[in-house]
Amino acid sequence: MNHSVAPESMQHPNLQLANGLAFQDLYQRDGLLRIDALFIEYLRRVSAALADRLLEARSSAATLDKKSESELLIALAAPLEDFLARLFGIESPVAKLQNRHHELTPLYACKRLFVQRTAMARIKADDAARIDGLAIEARLATYMGGQFTELEFARLVSEWQKDEAAHAEQLELALHYAAWAAHTAAGRARHTHGVLFKAPAKLDYNRLVPVIADDTGGYRSFRLSHLRRRDGFALTDRGTDLKGALDQTNYCIWCHEQGRDSCSHGLQEKAVTPNVRPPFKKSPFNVTLAGCPLEEKISEFQKVKSEGRTIGALALICIDNPMVAATGHRICNDCMKSCIYQKQEPVNIPQAETRTLKDVLELPWGFEIYSLLTRWNPLDLKRPYPNAPTGKRIL
Repeated sequence: MNHSVAPESMQHPNLQLANGLAFQDLYQRDGLLRIDALFIEYLRRVSAALADRLLEARSSAATLDKKSESELLIALAAPLEDFLARLFGIESPVAKLQNRHHELTPLYACKRLFVQRTAMARIKADDAARIDGLAIEARLATYMGGQFTELEFARLVSEWQKDEAAHAEQLELALHYAAWAAHTAAGRARHTHGVLFKAPAKLDYNRLVPVIADDTGGYRSFRLSHLRRRDGFALTDRGTDLKGALDQTNYCIWCHEQGRDSCSHGLQEKAVTPNVRPPFKKSPFNVTLAGCPLEEKISEFQKVKSEGRTIGALALICIDNPMVAATGHRICNDCMKSCIYQKQEPVNIPQAETRTLKDVLELPWGFEIYSLLTRWNPLDLKRPYPNAPTGKRIL
């Protein structure tokens, strides 16, 4: 596509952009340069130091080290989201989406610190099997206005832990319930559609697909725990919701901060020779663990998504993967294969990536925002907007 020319008929009667911009400006190089200048101006009002860091990084993008680049891009994600919300006049819907993220935050802290590290560690599976989970659930529901929910459980545990001595009885109930819900078949069935009590399973590479053995016919057969019937060309799995995506982004340890984001850059053998890049490791199936072919900024986008900045997260994705609509859930999983978690379930990066795109597309003017980020992206330090046309055409 020639970004410098847009059809005269290109317009949208209902779209009112800020700063006197027109719909055509989203598709023309001159318009993108105006948007970039407006963003720099806005950023300077928010943080002059951050604006200076961005301009300096653009001039030295080739020599900027990865950690410094990641820190800068993450810092820019929030003001970029705010700028785009104002540009398209959708501050309220964006704020509502941010609030949905923040409302779910107690789930993930409770899961990691209370359910996994405390309840599951203190009460083992054999002891959990003797717990009357349904009876405890009924008692806990009385603290929740009569209806038990995972989110309210997490919120209550967080409140009770602020004064453990005064809430010792309630915390003991919560401890036993969490162990029952996480360890037992009945508890897991009770929370099939939740995330709070689901701990990552250890990987058995010889049994990656869970099956149920059946010996009733005088011979052993196997069946899946679920079947998805295909209806024409419809998807059999529509992907996760926001709660499930944030479960994955919070499971991620954001290892770009330690330079170990193998999901993006591959899982390497231990270095032996100085200044010589070691080879990639191989999986038990002899698959080379080279990570994302695009070297997408996975750890960075998941951190920003966890903080409730969906447009900012999508901008991070689009730096290396502007065609994100063609990747993600049910498309590729090279990133998962190279995840830092090799002995337990990896982070489901494709689910988080696709949910991030869907969340933006569900906003007013979501497609236009995504489309704009494929042409103008200030987080792309090397080429934030299209180069000037050369006058040459190639096929």
